[in-house]
Amino acid sequence: MQVAETLKAKLKTLPAKPGCYLMKDAEGRIIYVGKAVNLRARVRSYFQATAGVSPKTGHLVMQITDLDWIVAPSELEALILENNLIKRHKPRYNVRLKDDKTYPYIKIHWQDAYPKITITRRMEQDGARYYGPFTSAWAVQQTLDVLRRIFPYLTCDREITGKDPRPCLYFHIGRCAGPCIGAVSQEEYREIIAGLGSFLEGQTEAVLQELEAKMAAAAELLQFERAARYRDQIRTARGLVERQAVVSPALANQDVIAFARADGDTCVQVFFVRYGKMIGRETFVLEGTEGEENQEVMASFLKQFYNDAAYVPPEILLPHDVDEVRIIEAWLGSKRGANVVLRVPQNDNAQGLVKMAEENATETLNALRSQWQADTNRQLQALAELQEALGLNRPPARIECFDISNTQGTEPVASMVVFAQGVPRKSDYRRFQVKTVQGPDDYASMKEVLRRRFRRAVEEHPDAEKPGGQRESAKAWKVLPDLLMVDGGKGQLGVAVEVLQEYELLDAVPVVALAKEREELFLPGKPEPIFLPRTSQGLYLVQRVRDEAHRFALTYHRNRRARAARASMLEEIAGIGPVRRRALLRQFGSLEAIREAPVEELARVPGMTRTAAEHLKAQL
Repeated sequence: MQVAETLKAKLKTLPAKPGCYLMKDAEGRIIYVGKAVNLRARVRSYFQATAGVSPKTGHLVMQITDLDWIVAPSELEALILENNLIKRHKPRYNVRLKDDKTYPYIKIHWQDAYPKITITRRMEQDGARYYGPFTSAWAVQQTLDVLRRIFPYLTCDREITGKDPRPCLYFHIGRCAGPCIGAVSQEEYREIIAGLGSFLEGQTEAVLQELEAKMAAAAELLQFERAARYRDQIRTARGLVERQAVVSPALANQDVIAFARADGDTCVQVFFVRYGKMIGRETFVLEGTEGEENQEVMASFLKQFYNDAAYVPPEILLPHDVDEVRIIEAWLGSKRGANVVLRVPQNDNAQGLVKMAEENATETLNALRSQWQADTNRQLQALAELQEALGLNRPPARIECFDISNTQGTEPVASMVVFAQGVPRKSDYRRFQVKTVQGPDDYASMKEVLRRRFRRAVEEHPDAEKPGGQRESAKAWKVLPDLLMVDGGKGQLGVAVEVLQEYELLDAVPVVALAKEREELFLPGKPEPIFLPRTSQGLYLVQRVRDEAHRFALTYHRNRRARAARASMLEEIAGIGPVRRRALLRQFGSLEAIREAPVEELARVPGMTRTAAEHLKAQL
């Protein structure tokens, strides 16, 4: 195959060491991240004879115009780095978890004198214990609602002294143990929370035995009200335990993982087995699996799922062997602090568990595919309704919506979101910093942003640099929307019409404005607004587009307001001056991303040195 000269030169300089490689397309986007024991041999293999490679790999190689690499001390370090890079860049050719979100965990704040229980989507090294992940925050809340009847824990923010004159309502209905009034001591309260943690870990029989012992002791001391409370807690706990099927006579701690695949879609089912009982199960959807072997799909899921998992069991049951089994086991063992085994079961009981996980994955995938098909039909209906209501020549396959966000004129920004065939196309989203407007003038801000967008459509411009140092092709701006939407009613419609006329695009780009108060649609030249039926798919789509533009603009605005605070933290570090500070924030986007970046990446930022990177890493 033909390889560009610049790429050939880079291939010659590849080191024969372990590390990660990042492949980029013509626009500078990272499209694939991989790891290798030998970077030189692995990366060069992509550009040798392509006979026998999968269509996906062949298409990937055709897109590669540039590459970078990061040397790692070992294959294990390369695996950890690969996980972080995939999570950060979400390359299109990698197998990856579909949801662009973090999953909820139950958090026990053990670092506090009187630990509270919360739901969080971020795990930190703060002394707390985490349980999860769960795919549904609603399911977590339901679980905690039941557990609170058994283990009445604090939810208020008051300072606990044990001397408050009266408790809150939750104490009276048995949902709080009342440490605020001294109903339980600190030691007794922490015992309650310890029981909750044990229950979440699957040690249900031990918890029940302890509750029964406390009930008997209270009865013997003639503390009948306390004994009755323990009795009620035991009943609730047994009801919860009875719904947990015993699936392992050996009382094993295992995760059981299997998946189902169909037409490029992949659904993974995970069973959590603790002390022989199935305490929960979760479903995950993967992207980028088309053309990949089952072993690679499973290996990719294991690395991404356990990268953020709060708990790694000693044994993980799988339907088949996986690639890199040795290094994955070593990595999982380092997270657990003890040996972890990936096993394909041979006995009937364990095989039955894997089979059950596969069947559940298949049923879930079938249900999801039916739902996705129904969503597609609704999207087509919505586009057809918009075409008819707005008098368009064709359904608006590409909708661009703009919104302005500022706080009393400070840090004004704008968003451009794109919906293609009725669904968000986040790769085409753009954000703008308003540069020429002083004060809270949304009309002038909208005019500036629309001018910048459509000037790029009609004039020749060189490729631009996007956030993160990537290059954005000027061709991306040449694609015109089938419908331009602005948020703000008649005033913003007039601004949009003026800009389109300025660039002679009014006949080529249909435009509509959406007023928030009554969801009115305004068209150029029509004094009366259009009202779509309240239950129409067309209105739902317009609202989704508008809300997404508002969310994207507001997020960018908040980030810019917080940027000064983040920069001030960097200012306190010796050797990180204004130039380096701007370069770091431009490259990584946030202080948290800078903190997580390895020294090698920090050193590669323009203006940084290895010494400065090591000092920065140590300070953060």
